Amino acid sequence: MSTQNESVKSEKQEKKLDIKALVAVIPPASVRKKEKQIREKRIRLRYNESVKPGHAIICEALAKLLNIKDYIEITVAGRKRFKLKVTIDQKVPENEVWCNPEELREKGIADNSIATVRRG
Repeated sequence: MSTQNESVKSEKQEKKLDIKALVAVIPPASVRKKEKQIREKRIRLRYNESVKPGHAIICEALAKLLNIKDYIEITVAGRKRFKLKVTIDQKVPENEVWCNPEELREKGIADNSIATVRRG
């Protein structure tokens, strides 16, 4: 009888070990939270005469943060929304986007306005 009890106990232990080995493969939930990427950022729109109409100049750090490659979408006050082609430049401060002054004036946007930028 004692051998049967021992064999039953050893089978239960093996099952427990197998389950633990399987669960060890699954990553914890905290790992998934770190992968979340920022989709938009609040910045300042600045006038710059050297920027062509339809273009914007942004900092490389902002481009990496938002995963921007070609175009950005700018939203001002939740109402005015437009897309611009992006040029990346190190001279631009991280919290600014440089745009053509005439183009922004036509859209009714003042220098140093706060806007939301996202990948376009």
